[in-house]
Amino acid sequence: MTNVTLLNHQDAPVVFETAEAESGLIAIATLNAPKSLNALNYDMIQLLEPQLRKWADDDAVAMVVLKGAGEKAFCAGGDVVSLHKAMSTGEPANYIEDFFTLEYKLDYLIHCYEKPILLWGNGIVMGGGLGLMAGASHRVVTETSRIAMPELTIGLYPDVGGSYFLHKMPEQVGLFLGLTAASINAEDALFVNLADHYATADKYDAILTAITAEKWGKTASLNHEKLTNILISIDNISGRVPKGNVKDNLEVIQKLAEFDSLQGKIDYIQALETEDKWLTRAQKSLAHGCPLSCALVERQLANSKEMTLADCFKMELGMSVRCGEVGEFQEGVRALLIDKDGAPNWQFKSLSDIDETVVDSFFTARWDEQSHPLNSLTSS
Repeated sequence: MTNVTLLNHQDAPVVFETAEAESGLIAIATLNAPKSLNALNYDMIQLLEPQLRKWADDDAVAMVVLKGAGEKAFCAGGDVVSLHKAMSTGEPANYIEDFFTLEYKLDYLIHCYEKPILLWGNGIVMGGGLGLMAGASHRVVTETSRIAMPELTIGLYPDVGGSYFLHKMPEQVGLFLGLTAASINAEDALFVNLADHYATADKYDAILTAITAEKWGKTASLNHEKLTNILISIDNISGRVPKGNVKDNLEVIQKLAEFDSLQGKIDYIQALETEDKWLTRAQKSLAHGCPLSCALVERQLANSKEMTLADCFKMELGMSVRCGEVGEFQEGVRALLIDKDGAPNWQFKSLSDIDETVVDSFFTARWDEQSHPLNSLTSS
């Protein structure tokens, strides 16, 4: 690729570049923390949102590429270690609210971005990484893509817009993935509407060559079409997509609809007699996961069915701040990422230990409309 201009320091948490195309500029943002699998931290979010807005207003920029440094991950999730520190010490004050407010504003901006965003979803894409991916206009997955919403394992719930995009999946699939933290691959992501295109990981340079050779115009809708056509041509030379698991198990997953209670759904998943490795891993994750997280994801999806994208993020912000208060989130991060003993001591050991008022507290309005930290989000 020729004529690349570096816009900030090459060691910055997010590296910004522009590349000259046949006409127009290609803007490139690279999450730059490969040692932590590009976990999305506060500094990254603070850099990304204003830069994306700047590129949105720059007539010379035709489209944006969003990718992660290294080959292992686009983004393995949010920086929950820093959130744990804030929960443990209370310092800095309001850090949890500030972190999630900024993250959700960024996710929302990507969902509503007028120019094309090519999201290179290579390697691990989890949690906060999926928040960035879900809203991009052109989401590309590869043979190494491993995608999950594993919040169940740390006492959280599928946030970052999960209240919105889990409803875009075939019936019951969003709930199943939320309850089991099941990992999905490229074929699954295409099937459940989390990805648009497939390319083998070695085709990234070919994609960059093609987009820099393109004559881009000033009309966003035409540029969307041009990028789609380029990616379809790469699809066509990338061979067969690796076989996934969701489609083959769709009938099993959709039987969840036959159970009226959450306990009934959980019992059904746990009682499945199967030799399917993907399902048995899902059973194991559910058994070791946080019961409160299970209650939250079910209520979250029930409440958000008809919600706008903006209202989903507003609801999630209240839920996430409450997660910072209740204790399961702190304990889950401790067990998985701080002490790494893999033995979280959940205060609610089972669904039956959870009083309905505890779940209600996650959905009680913390702010009025005017004072809501996300009141700048329009209900689109």
